[in-house]
Amino acid sequence: MTTTAAWPDARALRTAADTAARHAAEADTGGRLADATVRALAAAGFTAGFAPAGQGGAGAGFTRMTDAVAAIGEGCTSAAWIASLWAYNGRFSAYLPEEGQREVWAKGPDTRLVSSMVAAGVEAEPVDGGWRLSGSWLYVSGVEFADWALVSSAPPREGDRSIRVFAVPRDSFTYRETWSTLGMRATGSHTLVVEEAFVPEYRSFLWDDMRQGNLPAANSGHDGADGSHTRPNSGTTSAADAGSFSRPASASLSGTPSGSAPGPLSGAESGSLSGTDAVSAVHSAPLFAVNGLTFAAPILGAARQALRLVEQHLAQQPSGARAAARESHRIALARAAGEIDAAALLLARVADTADRGLLREDGVAVRSHRDSTLAVELLVGAVDRLFRVTGTRGQATSHAMQRIWRDVHGAGSHAALQFEPAALAYTQRLVAA
Repeated sequence: MTTTAAWPDARALRTAADTAARHAAEADTGGRLADATVRALAAAGFTAGFAPAGQGGAGAGFTRMTDAVAAIGEGCTSAAWIASLWAYNGRFSAYLPEEGQREVWAKGPDTRLVSSMVAAGVEAEPVDGGWRLSGSWLYVSGVEFADWALVSSAPPREGDRSIRVFAVPRDSFTYRETWSTLGMRATGSHTLVVEEAFVPEYRSFLWDDMRQGNLPAANSGHDGADGSHTRPNSGTTSAADAGSFSRPASASLSGTPSGSAPGPLSGAESGSLSGTDAVSAVHSAPLFAVNGLTFAAPILGAARQALRLVEQHLAQQPSGARAAARESHRIALARAAGEIDAAALLLARVADTADRGLLREDGVAVRSHRDSTLAVELLVGAVDRLFRVTGTRGQATSHAMQRIWRDVHGAGSHAALQFEPAALAYTQRLVAA
């Protein structure tokens, strides 16, 4: 399958965005996406977006995916989060051996995958033909309506070739309702539980291969670096270790010239990939170079909606203290709009670079990680600025602004979006050079 203009279908995407927006308040209050929203997201093709080509994948690229997720995020940040994770978890499934891919996607491209690398007390015992798996995994967004789960044998550690990822079907896991938070309430990021499930060898791969972007064709050794089965370490991890982005305020990412993003690009970035090369670039992207896009895209959509709400707020004739602050509020609006545009441009370069298959160029992966996290800092700051402009009105439980503010702060706290580790990795390379 090749990357084509067919994904996403504009009408299905608009229906999904409208449905998510219509049910956003209800989802926030109830802590669960409406069934209509879940169906609309699936109909819009998010599950198939990054699925392996041989299993009905839609051949989406990072730029189009980011645009689509952000469009959902303008109406409901939690719905966009689920849509994005469906797509990126489908990308993870490409690291399974072919037989495992066929089994996971047997019901078709509408298969809903969830994942968690936040392993808590996991036992993966080698047995004849595979592993006997038991344990629990935290923060599994969308587990309530999942068909399959991808879970790790232990909390990931860079370079550790003993850590595996297992594909587990819905009839082999349950979940405990443990998600009750200030923001992102409707993601349903509960705790997944597996008890004594057999996982055949072909439904597993090395986490480090996914980290590096080594697909089975390039690295078929899935029994560990020494060729033997391993019993992974059991362990727990903190919430900080758990595992959108679209157009600038007035334009889509796909319409943004790559040269408009700040910073020089290497000479190789003047070219582009297409067809099967583009699909391969999506599946072979190193994890941390693109992981930020997964979680930044919903935030970008939410920030755009916050900007729109403040535009409407300021269009009303002010009175009293609000009248005195009118100019400062307009300046705050302009600054926030610029911050949102700047974030979108940073993320546009990350997506475009990944779509072109250039993440293995010297320094590009760490720059992409830096850009994604910096973009989120800009977006969170912009939403804070806009929230203050709406004053007491924006804090009313009936007002969408307070929900957006909570969601953006909740999403922005994700471990993959923290600027400090990304900055240190980037500067370490510069100092070493």
